[in-house]
Amino acid sequence: MQSQTFKTEQEQFWAGEFGNDYIHRNQGDALLAANLDFFVKALKQARGLKSCIEFGANIGMNLKALQLLFPGLDAHGIEINTKAAALLAHTITADHVYPTSLLDFQPARTWDLTLIKGVLIHLNPDVLPTVYDKLVQSCQRYLLVAEYYNPSPVTIPYRGHSDRLFKRDFAGEIMDRHPQMKLLDYGFAYHRDPNFPQDDITWFLMEKQ
Repeated sequence: MQSQTFKTEQEQFWAGEFGNDYIHRNQGDALLAANLDFFVKALKQARGLKSCIEFGANIGMNLKALQLLFPGLDAHGIEINTKAAALLAHTITADHVYPTSLLDFQPARTWDLTLIKGVLIHLNPDVLPTVYDKLVQSCQRYLLVAEYYNPSPVTIPYRGHSDRLFKRDFAGEIMDRHPQMKLLDYGFAYHRDPNFPQDDITWFLMEKQ
């Protein structure tokens, strides 16, 4: 429910009107094409993907691309915004949609691929360890983290709002906290790519060992 009380200001922000507006800015065939190109590159070292879960799936543009690349993929998604979660249910099986905060999600199983893309940057830094733990707990084999990178933590303004966008070495912190996660591959997607632009995302593919 959008009226529920959340633990952080950032959760309330994305559950509300700003999260609703985000839906309209992030969809369409051009984004789907860019996502297909992105996942071909980011997952080229992954093998045998039959299931995945995305933390912060929005309306499912990432999962739609993954389903095209991996036909029959058992796709699941967590989404805090109820309008986005309702649309997500048109992309993946409705009972595979978890309309809740990442902080409240309790994984009852594991997935071959756990994905988070452009979400950690918007979380309150104080809750990152909790989310890192849930990502690893959900991961059967591969964890793909795709976020803005900075070697040290920084906060920058986001569309006129403060304390809504944070950059740091998310993947490095995950591997430090969970040594069983080993770096398998990494790369960068540039917003000025002439064919398949992404939002200056640095991605890290880790494997659980």
